[in-house]
Amino acid sequence: MKFKKEYIILAVIIIALSAYLLMRRDDRTLYELPEVPQVSQKDITRLQISKDNTIIDLKKKDDSWFIAPKEYPTDADKVKNMLDNIEKFTLTALVSESKNYTLYDLSDKAKINVKAWQEDSLKRDFDVGKSASSFRHTFVKTAGDDRVFHARGNFRDTFDTTIDDLRDKNVLAYTPSDIQEIKVTQEQQSFILNRSQLPEKEESPTADKNENASPPTEKTIWQTPDGRTGDDAALNRLLNTLSNLRCQSFIEDRGKEKFTSPMITIELKGTQEYSLSVFTKTEEKDSEQPAISSANKYAFLLAGSQVEGIVKDASDILKKPETAETSSEPEKPEKE
Repeated sequence: MKFKKEYIILAVIIIALSAYLLMRRDDRTLYELPEVPQVSQKDITRLQISKDNTIIDLKKKDDSWFIAPKEYPTDADKVKNMLDNIEKFTLTALVSESKNYTLYDLSDKAKINVKAWQEDSLKRDFDVGKSASSFRHTFVKTAGDDRVFHARGNFRDTFDTTIDDLRDKNVLAYTPSDIQEIKVTQEQQSFILNRSQLPEKEESPTADKNENASPPTEKTIWQTPDGRTGDDAALNRLLNTLSNLRCQSFIEDRGKEKFTSPMITIELKGTQEYSLSVFTKTEEKDSEQPAISSANKYAFLLAGSQVEGIVKDASDILKKPETAETSSEPEKPEKE
């Protein structure tokens, strides 16, 4: 009888524990993820990225994005990445209800708040924390909800940015084949090279001309007005470098008009006219040099290695005059 009673008590305990464990397991899934309304990135007209006391305001104008209030042009690829993440923003799981936001980089100091509008209608409002250990999710909070969630994707770095990072760093752009004239001014001296097309010389011309023969191929040459020839390799390097020139950063405290007496100026003429002027370092220890271009409203900084390459190629675009070989010296008369 005693054993029967113990078995009954043991059975009751097992049933109670099973029910408790079952309820705990069910409790973990008894929640609903907040509904995230769909929004198309093409409909978004304004973005606001806030971190600590810094606010970046982006506005769309004529299908292009600018940084308000000065309307700095933006890097199109970086803004596109932001819009992609905003459009695809998806919550996948509840992570925490403890309000221990520091653990997830969602404290007031560490979080990044993202807002997106369609005209005057706020379509997205969420806080971005750190990436999950899997790097496939990001910890987030949504507006009006104290809970922490997983959002699909690793996008903290996309929104952890600055105004300078988001600005379009392209300061000169053109098609190299369009350029027909190059003028280089350096140390108060200048020269001009013009592009022209000349027919290739035939190696073995024949007396009889074939009526069906293709027209002679043309060769591009660069020459100065006085007949000096350009160096093709240096010219191609220079034109390609300048055709997609990107700066390191912009100079905020000085306008273009404040920069005078450049160390080198390169002027290009084609379907349009372009120019680049580079100035000496502000401080000898600086690793970057100030510059201005006709294609950008702001003064900017180029890396020292960029400047070295541009100056070298600009200095080498004229072929050096040939010199007599030392081996052709006249023979000394023999001693008697």
